[in-house]
Amino acid sequence: MVKEDFYKTLGVDRKASLSQIKKAYRRLARKYHPDINPGDKESERKFKEIAEAHNVLSNPEKRRQYDQYGSLREGFAPEERFSGFGFEGFDSSRFAEGNLRDIFSSFFRQKSAEPTIQPQKGADLQYPLTISFMESIKGLTATIGILRRVHCTHCAGKGVLGSIKERVCPQCEGSGESSFMKRFMKLSFVCSLCGGTGRVKGEACAHCQGEGLDNKRETIKVKIPQGVDIGSKIRVAGKGNEGPGGGPPGDLYIVINVTPHPLFTRKGDNIYSQIPITVAEAALGAKVEVETIDGRASMRIPPGTQSGQKFRLRGKGAPSLRGNTRGDHFVEVNIALPRVLDERSKELLREFVRLNPDNPRVRP
Repeated sequence: MVKEDFYKTLGVDRKASLSQIKKAYRRLARKYHPDINPGDKESERKFKEIAEAHNVLSNPEKRRQYDQYGSLREGFAPEERFSGFGFEGFDSSRFAEGNLRDIFSSFFRQKSAEPTIQPQKGADLQYPLTISFMESIKGLTATIGILRRVHCTHCAGKGVLGSIKERVCPQCEGSGESSFMKRFMKLSFVCSLCGGTGRVKGEACAHCQGEGLDNKRETIKVKIPQGVDIGSKIRVAGKGNEGPGGGPPGDLYIVINVTPHPLFTRKGDNIYSQIPITVAEAALGAKVEVETIDGRASMRIPPGTQSGQKFRLRGKGAPSLRGNTRGDHFVEVNIALPRVLDERSKELLREFVRLNPDNPRVRP
């Protein structure tokens, strides 16, 4: 059996870009569309070949498999043959929200001339939001603008207007089938929109181009809880894309990014900072004030403190997202040596050396 050349079908080079592939598809689809060539079986066959080629080459994953293995119709890639009798690698999450029953029942039902529109849940959306370090600690209410897909108001999300005129199904592009390949399994099932006929009744809605969905910009307020960190996700239920066929909407996820702070760094729920102390404070001990996320706090430096030593301020860290607790604040002290300029200070240091002849480079 001669394998089809999808690139030749669309008349494009194998290195063609996605925009070139789509442009070629639109040009050929207009030329061979069954509505433009009624009763012409050759045009209908050509249109189906064009639609199949576009379906593969416009999808990066399908195109990669096609370029590597030559054809998707023959079933499976070499590494995706049967390795046993189980269902290892089968991703049942693809059929969540009640779709599993609909898909498997479609394996056995007869193809019907009447369309069977099955509502599907809409896709989730992600929105990146950058906030300051202190906003991540204290929390805030952010106002954001999003672009989401909603049911077209002109056709009530159906994609067609009230007409008996038939047209090519926009979901399966006239093939009558939808398919999904996962490792060694290839699932093919009757198109849920046209019932397997490849045609649907009704005039395509001009406003949404038959998709049943339209773009909508919304401004919403989102409460960002205190304690979020880089990579935290805030779920806003029902603010994703609305589903085809009147299906429920997906969710919106706010993905947090946090700008650095000049004094503080964060690891988990703990805060870290550094302060300088004098030689006298390190040797004799002292009480010093340090900056924390709650403001200034007093901290005791014990006598004999070494440079680089860390002290913990309990409960002064970031709020935890896991409960009503807080991390700790760790303060690292660094001894700042004074600039000795006058002779009196130098003499005092020489006297100090005579009284304390210890050499830190000599092990006891």
